[in-house]
Amino acid sequence: MKKAILAIAIFTIALVSSSETSAQEFKGLDKSPMDAASYPANWRNADKLVKIIYSRPQLKGRSLDKLAPKDKVWRTGANEAAEITFYKEVTFGGKKVSAGTYSLFSIPTDEDWTIILSNQKNIWGSYFYDKSEDVVRVSGKVSKLQESIEEFSIIFEGEKSEATMYMAWDKTLISLPVKG
Repeated sequence: MKKAILAIAIFTIALVSSSETSAQEFKGLDKSPMDAASYPANWRNADKLVKIIYSRPQLKGRSLDKLAPKDKVWRTGANEAAEITFYKEVTFGGKKVSAGTYSLFSIPTDEDWTIILSNQKNIWGSYFYDKSEDVVRVSGKVSKLQESIEEFSIIFEGEKSEATMYMAWDKTLISLPVKG
């Protein structure tokens, strides 16, 4: 009898354990996938100047003004606020910034975009943005592209310790110098 009860108990535990394991559900792909850009772009280069991690929203027939409203603080991407890391002291848009990780916010306008580095970290969107946490505000130059870019994108281009951060979406291109 004891052996039968022990066998039933072991069978029950095994059955419950296997149903918990098979019940795991993995979510599908994010609609605004996470991406990263760095300078230098060679991922094997250990001597980085800057790296940014952000999510890439898509237009999907919507206007840029609807997704990144003019004259309002925007998270510079989708989902969590973008995070930018400087691996050494830099000049970002003409202003000195210490090495460290910051959230990146933007305020879009037609003439230029105000780019904001904030001490706030780990926040979703710009709903909890707090101006008192700003480290710097700089101006990003706006120019127009010939063709529309569907997914919000960030890249860095440059030489040696001088780069330009480019952000593009729809037919808008924003550029900002970063110097190490």
